Amino acid sequence: MKPQLIFVPVLAHICLVMSLYLLLLVRKVRVAKSGEVDLKETALNCKAWPDTSVIKASNNLDNQFQAPMMFYALCFILYAVGGVNTLTLILAWFFVFSRCLHAYIHTGRNYVPHRMPAFAAGLLSLAAMLGVAAFEIWSKYL
Repeated sequence: MKPQLIFVPVLAHICLVMSLYLLLLVRKVRVAKSGEVDLKETALNCKAWPDTSVIKASNNLDNQFQAPMMFYALCFILYAVGGVNTLTLILAWFFVFSRCLHAYIHTGRNYVPHRMPAFAAGLLSLAAMLGVAAFEIWSKYL
C-alpha cells in the first residue's frame, strides 16, 4: 500500500473547507444584497448577521479548524512513522465522512440531536488514529 494515500482524505477535507467558504460567501452576498445587514457591524462581529444561514455556515467553518487540525497532524505523523495501512485509511475516510455529514447538518437544519453523533463519530475516529499512531511510535522507536 502506498503511504501517500493518507493524503487523499486530507485533500478531501480541504475540499470540504473550500466548499464551506464558497457557501458562506454566497450566503453573505445574498443577505448583503437584500439590505438586511449593517456591514459596518458585521465587519467587527460575525454574529451580527441577521440571517441565521450565514451564522450557521460561519460557525461550521470555524469548526473545521478545531478537531480537523488534529486529523491533519495525525495523518502526517502516521505517514512519517510508517503507520499508514488499511485501518488508518478507513479511519481517515470515516473522519472526513463524519465532517461532511456534520457540516451538512450544521449548515442546514442544525438539529443538534443529529449533529452531535456525527461530531462524536469523528472524534472516535481521531481517537483510534491517535491510538494507532501511538502504537506505531511505541513499537518502532521506544
